[in-house]
Amino acid sequence: MILRTGFNALVLVIVLAAGVSVRAQVSEFTPVTDALLQNPDPADWLSWRRTLDGWGYSPLDRVDRDNVGNLRLAWSWGLEPGVSQTTPVVYDGIMFVANPGNVVQALDAASGDFIWEYRREMEEARRPAAQMRSLAIYEDLIILNTVDAHVVGLDARTGQVRWDTPVAPPDQEGYGFSSGPVIADGIIVAGLRGCERFREDTCYIVGVDGRSGQVLWRTSTIARPGERGGDTWGDLPLLMRAGSDAWIPGSYDPVTGLVYYGTAQAKPWSRDARGTDGDALYSNSTLALDPATGEMKWYFQHIPGDSHDMDETFERILVDYDGKQSVFSMGKLAILWELDRTSGAFTSAVDLGYQNILDVDSATGTVTYREGMVSGVGEDLYFCPSTGGFKSLRAMAYHPDTTALYIPLNLNCETAAFGPVEQRLGGGGTGGVRGRRNHFHPDSPDQLGEFQALDIRTGETLWKQRRRAPYNTAALTTAGGLVFVGDWDRYVFAYDAESGEQLWQSRLSTMSNGYPITYAVDGTQYVAFGAGGPLGGSSWTSVLPGDLLGEMRNPRAGNVLFVFALP
Repeated sequence: MILRTGFNALVLVIVLAAGVSVRAQVSEFTPVTDALLQNPDPADWLSWRRTLDGWGYSPLDRVDRDNVGNLRLAWSWGLEPGVSQTTPVVYDGIMFVANPGNVVQALDAASGDFIWEYRREMEEARRPAAQMRSLAIYEDLIILNTVDAHVVGLDARTGQVRWDTPVAPPDQEGYGFSSGPVIADGIIVAGLRGCERFREDTCYIVGVDGRSGQVLWRTSTIARPGERGGDTWGDLPLLMRAGSDAWIPGSYDPVTGLVYYGTAQAKPWSRDARGTDGDALYSNSTLALDPATGEMKWYFQHIPGDSHDMDETFERILVDYDGKQSVFSMGKLAILWELDRTSGAFTSAVDLGYQNILDVDSATGTVTYREGMVSGVGEDLYFCPSTGGFKSLRAMAYHPDTTALYIPLNLNCETAAFGPVEQRLGGGGTGGVRGRRNHFHPDSPDQLGEFQALDIRTGETLWKQRRRAPYNTAALTTAGGLVFVGDWDRYVFAYDAESGEQLWQSRLSTMSNGYPITYAVDGTQYVAFGAGGPLGGSSWTSVLPGDLLGEMRNPRAGNVLFVFALP
C-alpha cells in the first residue's frame, strides 16, 4: 500500500499491530524540550492555547488587517464522527489532531496529506461519544488522554504506543478525560472528569512523568472529611461528595513553578439535592499546584456552594502587567476574576452585568446570593445565564498589544427546576433540570451571540459585536492585529483587535467549534478552524439554538478541519 505524503523524507512503514494503521513515518524529528514549550517558535502551536500561559495568541503577522480579507481555503480534512471540539498541535510542519473516538492523526500541515494514524482499541459503538479537545507534545511523544482515564505516549514519528498508563484511582471505574494535559517541567498534569456519581472516592488532578508515563501523584479536588476544608461539605460522608472536575486544561508558570487549574461545580447541581448548603471546597475554584508533588499551594473559591451549574473550570490566563503577576479566569456567570498568581490573593472581579444570581464585593471578592435565587428541588426558577452559561468552554484569548481579553459570550436565560438524585452508592449525578424553557437575555432580545474586548486594566468593554447565532468557538489573537472566532451559523470571522471592525468572514460546512489556531510552514501563515454538526457539538449548542433560532439549521453530522491561507 502506498500513502501520499507532503513532508520531506517520509518513509513508508507497514505496521501490523492492534490499534495501529498502515502508516508513513516522520523522519528527522527534533524532540520538544521544556524550554521549547515555554518559548515556542512563532511558526508552531505546541500547547492547547499555544503557550503555557493560556493566551491563545500567536506572534505571526503575515496575515494582518490589510490582507486578511484575501484568506482562502488552502485544504481541509474530514474528522471522525462524534463529539468534536478539537485543537490541533503543530510542530515543524506537522499537524497532530485529536479525533473523536480516541483517534490521533498526523498530517502535513501545509498540504493536509495524511502521514499516520493511531486508533485506540475500544467498542466501536462508544467511539462517537469519546471526545478529546486537545493533545500535548513532549520530547518525541504525542500525549493522548483517553476517555477511559489512560494517558498514552505515542511516538511522534510513527504513532506507535511507547507507553499506556491508567491514571484513575485503583479499583475505581467511570473516570475519564475529555481534554488533554499541560506539560510542566517534564510532568504531564491532567484533570479527570466523570466525578458526578457517588463513590467512595473523589475527583483528581494527576501528575505523570513525561518520559516514562509513571503516575507520580494524585491531588483530590474535593476536600475529604477530616481534612482541610472538609467541613465545608457539612456532615456529608465521602460517598456523597461529588463533582469538582477539572475537565479543561490548566496553565503553567515556570517562574512561580505552579500549575493553575480551574474546577467545576459540586454535584449534584443544586444545594437541595446535595443535602448541604456549605461552600463545598474545592469546587468552582482556582487551584495552584506544585507540578513535582501535586501539593496544593493555594486555592481561591470563586462561587461557594454553587446551586445553579455555574462552572468555573475554564482556561486560566497568566499575564504580567503594571508590576502584577496575575491569573485571569471567567466562568459561566461572565465575571472576570483576577488573582495574584503567587499568593492566590483576590485582586479584582468585573461583572459584565448580565447574570441575576449573585453579587460580588469588588473589594474582597465575597459572593452573596440574591434573594430568592437559591431554589429547592422541583421548584421553577428563572435564572441568567442558563446552565449553558454566558461564557463556557469557548476560551477567551489575550492580546498583549491591546492588553485586552477577547471573550465569546452567549446571552441566554432559562426557566427550569433542578432535579433530585438517588442518595446511594452509584447514584448521584448532576440532578439535571426539568421543564426547561430557554430565553433570550432581556438585554439582547433577539441576539444570542456577543463577542467583546475587555480591557484588563480598567475592566471596561472596548468594543462588542452581536449576532443572532451564538459564538461557538474559542477566540484566537495574532500579532497581525486580528482576532478570529466562529459561530453556530457556520460562519468564521476575523475582527480588528483594536476597533472590532469585521474584516473577513467565510462559511463552513456546519457549525464552527473547538479552538482555532494559526501556524506557519515555509513562510506561509495558516489559520485552522474545526467544524462539526449537532452530533459533533456540545449538548448546549446542539439544543438551545434549536429552541430560539428555529429559522437556522445545521447538518446533523460532519466533523471537518478547515485550513485557510493567503493566495
